[in-house]
Amino acid sequence: MKHDARTVSPTAELNGRSEDYLDYQDVPRVMTALVRNQASGEYNEPHTHHHGQLLYAVNGVMRVAAGGSLWFLPPKRALWIPAGVVHDQLMLTPVQMRSIYIQADAAASFGDSCRVLDVSLLLRELILVLAGEPIEYSLEGRNTHVVALILSELATARTLPLQIPWPLDRRLRLVCSAILDAPGQSHRVDYWADTVGASSRTLIRLFLKETGLTYRQWVQQVRLACALERLEKGESVGRVARELGYVSASAFSAMFRRAIGVSPREFVLRD
Repeated sequence: MKHDARTVSPTAELNGRSEDYLDYQDVPRVMTALVRNQASGEYNEPHTHHHGQLLYAVNGVMRVAAGGSLWFLPPKRALWIPAGVVHDQLMLTPVQMRSIYIQADAAASFGDSCRVLDVSLLLRELILVLAGEPIEYSLEGRNTHVVALILSELATARTLPLQIPWPLDRRLRLVCSAILDAPGQSHRVDYWADTVGASSRTLIRLFLKETGLTYRQWVQQVRLACALERLEKGESVGRVARELGYVSASAFSAMFRRAIGVSPREFVLRD
């Protein structure tokens, strides 16, 4: 189901807060918050902003295409999207989105490329506070401190290696799409080479050239992203490990800890 980013829901109208992202582009504030709840399967078509955007959901999982890569975003993670970057969003579960738009001059120090950020408990609460204010909130009192603290938390937020670079070569895109559809498969490169009519050497070269990753590294990124989505949905660590092709839950947990910094169980239980 496609979702027009300009649509205003009855709930939004009652709360006096628009769900149209265009209504947030010229607000005379350093930053402002978009509040939107979307159902599983809804799709926001490709669009851009002239502000930097912190794309965040307090609940639910999104898949985002931006900056030539795919990104899977569960709660506790947010995607920094610089101004002018084309991006879309697919809701993999029901999502409670709380995006922050930041004026270009204030956002300049956060970089000109997309990246996934670890959202601290403090940053989460600050986002919720700003989302509870009117779009053109008062510039006096605590709001000034909330804005300053959000900028400070973003400046020190940890970047997480959750990028899935997406290729341009037609043959490689076919391979990557098939892996994304079934990340638990254990096919070797020569299987895919036969499938798309290329040599194994060609596919190996293309993976490095177009994604910057080896075949194995790219598959691991996909599995990690899918693991985050499944854990967020409440699946057990054992089931996730098994369905993603790992020989044991401990092998999966070791990979997860290397990439995320915590075990799968710690990720699930973290507030």
